[in-house]
Amino acid sequence: MSYSTIQKRPGALAPNMTDYTALCRDFSWERARRELDGLPEGRGLNIAYEALDRHVEAGRGAHTALRWLGKRGERREYSYEVLARTSNRFANVLRELGVAPGDVVCTLLGRVPELYITALGSLKQRAVFCSLFSAFGPEPLKTRLQLGAAKVLVTSERIYATKVAAMRSELPNLKYVLIVSESGSQLPADTLDYAALLARQSAAFEIAPTDPETPALLHFTSGTTGTPKGAVHVHRAVLMHHITGKYALDLHPNDVFWCTADPGWVTGTSYGIIAPLTNGVTMVVDEAEFDVERWYRILESERVEVFYTAPTAIRRLMRAGKEPLAGRDLSSLRFMASVGEPLNPEAVVWSQEVFGKPFHDNWWQTETGGIMIANFAALDVKPGSMGVPLPGVEAAIVRRGEQGLEILAEGPGELALRTGWPSMFRRYLNEPARYEKCFVDGWYLSGDLVTRDRDGYYTFVGRKDDVIKTAGHLVGPFEVESALMEHHAVAEAAVIGKPDPVAGDILKAFVVLHLGHNADDKLRAELIGFGRKRLGAAIAPRELEFVASLPRTRSGKILRRLLRARELGLPEGDVSTLEEDATK
Repeated sequence: MSYSTIQKRPGALAPNMTDYTALCRDFSWERARRELDGLPEGRGLNIAYEALDRHVEAGRGAHTALRWLGKRGERREYSYEVLARTSNRFANVLRELGVAPGDVVCTLLGRVPELYITALGSLKQRAVFCSLFSAFGPEPLKTRLQLGAAKVLVTSERIYATKVAAMRSELPNLKYVLIVSESGSQLPADTLDYAALLARQSAAFEIAPTDPETPALLHFTSGTTGTPKGAVHVHRAVLMHHITGKYALDLHPNDVFWCTADPGWVTGTSYGIIAPLTNGVTMVVDEAEFDVERWYRILESERVEVFYTAPTAIRRLMRAGKEPLAGRDLSSLRFMASVGEPLNPEAVVWSQEVFGKPFHDNWWQTETGGIMIANFAALDVKPGSMGVPLPGVEAAIVRRGEQGLEILAEGPGELALRTGWPSMFRRYLNEPARYEKCFVDGWYLSGDLVTRDRDGYYTFVGRKDDVIKTAGHLVGPFEVESALMEHHAVAEAAVIGKPDPVAGDILKAFVVLHLGHNADDKLRAELIGFGRKRLGAAIAPRELEFVASLPRTRSGKILRRLLRARELGLPEGDVSTLEEDATK
């Protein structure tokens, strides 16, 4: 099964890429670089300049760049010119405070305009920007602030009082805390007023020469058993953000675009700030958390044309049924994409039925900095597949052997990428040996196992650490979970391996049901039988447990290793990115 995604509506925009084969043949990063302006007089490449100032200089300063929707009904719009001038003010704040290129500026905020102003102003001053997720508790925050040696923190009164103030003495590198005031009351003596600092600064700022290899972004990945890893990206990454925004997300200059990811995660920075702005769109930012009715209302009222969200959110929309969509006009939607973890085939089928168009899954990692493999607007979508490589990206399936890497035709094997794409991370903070282990013979090894079909479409099998060996078979949990989700009662599923003296491991499934279904022994037996029919007895789950929710990171990834640790009574490892869940 596949779905053709080229728009047939009269007057609809043609996809930015209409001939994948030809573009791959003719593509070069040198040619792509010409789509960006670069700093005037050949002074280098700066992310914030490409996102804002070049549009102003090209006469598009009045176009809306940021449309902010507050959780209490507030609404603010910032044009490209206003956002450029306001971020200039923040860059001047940093200069006045003595923040030098390479110093780390962190935000610990909800999705408020000040977060986006801080990000862009920091990049103009050539500081390293790092957004921390505001729901983190004190310990994971302290770990990240210490690892990043943050010099500046921009946060709110409430967050500072409840999470930061008590640890301030343990953060010797943290020189300045800027408070985005919510009440107008007097701030703590060891903090500065964000709005007051901005108000007294000039709206003019000249970006200093910026070598493309200048560090620009710091993203922390989830730790598994130890501390999180800090991946560093450089200003050259803007080229990848721009090109993938254009081709993988099919962004056109006048689009209204909504990326639901929080900038505390790499998606929310790469595709919630940089890629949309370099492509000249209007980006919608919603301060509130997920709510089915609110999301559909935003899609309708804001006339969103390109929608980028996570599989977790899509499955929540599915679970809510069609009723919230009744009477909604979502005809503005042209393209929908998904990221964060593999998108189950059932979600693609559902979106085709409900929206008249499929979600387009894509694949990338914190370390890759940008989308590497995608389902494109002009190509058919194969439900369950993450798509084909971006032009300019060379992917392969490999297996480590005694003579080095062996290239496999179809897999399963580990997904590898030929090094050299613009947004490849440049180091892990303070962990050079760990960084070097990611690369073999000129390839970056992703740690993800995949297969590839005869048309070149890649399909996710599982993380190397998640793959289960049962009765001589290597089983990827994603395949089993997707099969269970074909049952009308199943909203979500996660599968782990459980030690067995005969089979090595047996499969145990944890299942979240759609509303209206009873979690009883009859349904458990039915689902186990359903799995055997779909998958065969050898690789179907032998045990099944109903749960109210699955443990997942705040970016939406299911933590199967945590399910396994709890099932077997093993150490849980780092749970700093964990959402609240009902499996404890």
